[in-house]
Amino acid sequence: MEERKLNEKESLERITQMITNTRNRMQTSNGNVYLIWGYTSVAIAILIYTIGFFSTHPGWNFLWFLIWIIGGTLTGHVLKDDRKSPKGYTDKITEGLWSIVGYCAIAFTLLCLYFMFAKGADCWSLMMVFGLFVIGFATSVQGVILKEKSLTAGGGIGMGFGAFIMCCLIADIPLENTWTTPLFILTFIFMMIMPGHILNHKAKKNHEIGRASCRERVSGHV
Repeated sequence: MEERKLNEKESLERITQMITNTRNRMQTSNGNVYLIWGYTSVAIAILIYTIGFFSTHPGWNFLWFLIWIIGGTLTGHVLKDDRKSPKGYTDKITEGLWSIVGYCAIAFTLLCLYFMFAKGADCWSLMMVFGLFVIGFATSVQGVILKEKSLTAGGGIGMGFGAFIMCCLIADIPLENTWTTPLFILTFIFMMIMPGHILNHKAKKNHEIGRASCRERVSGHV
């Protein structure tokens, strides 16, 4: 009878530890991914903003695509080991959420290319709305999923600035690079870089608490 109770206790402890490890893994993975996209977006934006002081040729704006190339490549490398891990319900929701964002990015890009080549119209401001509002919305939803306020707040900032950009477009207010790019940089600092560091800090802290708890249990059994 006593042996059965001990096994039940150990099973509960094991399940609790697995849940904790999964949460820590998600926090670390999401934290690293947010840092990759945050720092990449800010670095490319600074590069384009600097180039703007020396050249006004619109071709330089294609450098924005480096965000997708670099961010996607590094994200695939970081999440390589995670793909081998069992997927929980939260993992599937997260993957689905960001898959939708990826499809939106492709759709928005194709629309801009169509209007540029077929109609001779510049619609690339739409990508600024995508980068701030759509990604901001997804980040806020991710914050709700992970119960992380910094993501929810950062995504809210992105949606707010994205809505502001939409209002400017509707009101025919010119979107000057002198203020839109700094706005983009500021948004991604609040929306991705800061939450990324917070997530990693919490994951590290939870991991240390988990290790300490394991040591205490081992000492208790001994």
